[in-house]
Amino acid sequence: METTDAMQKPEILRPEMNENGLYEIESLCMNCHDDGTTRILPIKIPYFKDILLESFSCDHCGFKNNTVKSAGEIQPKGSKYTFRIQTLEDFQRQVIRSDHGTFRIEDIDLEMPPAPGQYTTLESMFSKVVTDLQYDQPTRKEQTPETYQALEGIIAKLMTMLEGNSFPITVTLDDISGNSFITPSQDDKGDKYVRSDYPRTHEQNVQLGLAIEDGEENIERDPMAGVDIVDGEIYELPAECPACTKPCTVNMKKVNIPHFKEVIVMATVCEHCSYKTNEIKTGGAIPEKGKKITLKIENVVDLSRDILKSETCELHSADLGLEVQPGTLGGRFTTVEGLLTQVRDQLRGQIFDTEDGEGLQPGDSMASDTRQNWNRFFDKLDSALRAEFAFSITLIDPLANSFVQKNTDGDEQDPQITSEEYDRTAEEMEELGLNDMKTEGYHPDLP
Repeated sequence: METTDAMQKPEILRPEMNENGLYEIESLCMNCHDDGTTRILPIKIPYFKDILLESFSCDHCGFKNNTVKSAGEIQPKGSKYTFRIQTLEDFQRQVIRSDHGTFRIEDIDLEMPPAPGQYTTLESMFSKVVTDLQYDQPTRKEQTPETYQALEGIIAKLMTMLEGNSFPITVTLDDISGNSFITPSQDDKGDKYVRSDYPRTHEQNVQLGLAIEDGEENIERDPMAGVDIVDGEIYELPAECPACTKPCTVNMKKVNIPHFKEVIVMATVCEHCSYKTNEIKTGGAIPEKGKKITLKIENVVDLSRDILKSETCELHSADLGLEVQPGTLGGRFTTVEGLLTQVRDQLRGQIFDTEDGEGLQPGDSMASDTRQNWNRFFDKLDSALRAEFAFSITLIDPLANSFVQKNTDGDEQDPQITSEEYDRTAEEMEELGLNDMKTEGYHPDLP
């Protein structure tokens, strides 16, 4: 049967891109309900990913609106960035805050809850907070003088910060979708810039629309209750896949590392979306001191040494210009080569985020000197992974839960490994929650 013109499907009108890479779409103005224009500009952010800048304007009523959206998918894990602003130049760091990003100024306990996405700088974030707080101050002064006075104190602190008189300033950006970001720099040392990834809870997946709230507990709260964990035995635990939220399996195995301690190896496998990850959990009593381990890599054999990096461990290498803060890679039980490869791949995935026929290329907006610095860094790291020169790596773990395999027998000292204990700093004690830990008299029925 022939299809008449009236029965044919209407042609779908697709926006066309102009010479500047900008898309323009006629759309409804939600203010005056007349026709306005939405402009969409795809942008690739160095160190990050693709985003969409959206701008709506209406010539009839003058209404305007600007938002930022991620052009990619929701990440398998949430992410949290902690950044210490130490100079006025740090205020110019670029920030991408998605619809699910929560921005906090920790020094004054001020939080900006999730809102329409932004592509801006830290200075603009602070300025927007000041503007929003000042907006209704005249009304508050008349109606609620107490609130007015409290906000005036906060505004004064924010202005002092913007003038550069309150350094250092600690800010955090937490996003359960993993699509928010603060731009890093090779000059960031110590705890100035820290990124940590974390698995989402079922409630957070529901919030993102990745799962539905059925009113029932999908996962048994303690599937290992009453089970004696035996060395070498593999246990399967029901879980929720962090990528697709469908039921998956976590394989758990207790491993006894010679000359160290017992650890739990956990591997997540999802048969629905092929998501895979592995992590190490350490246990036992908390030692009185932290531990610092330095390993000198001299040849290819040294790259095959087993290494355990716990969740609380920092990884440093002055020879490679490398720093990995706690929480960035989670707990890992692998080889020296495997650990450095994971560090390289994660960094390369952020820095070189576009791909063409010639392979991975940096974003077009990256400065040439910055591009050259990153190229030199990755070239040096690749040479180290081929053991073309000797270098050292250092593990600093306040809980002494990290380990490097020796190439000697028994208790004989390995000349390539230097290990020393150290007293934990006040900051480490606070971050680990040890200052608030109560080990005596915590039971209400005991004296």
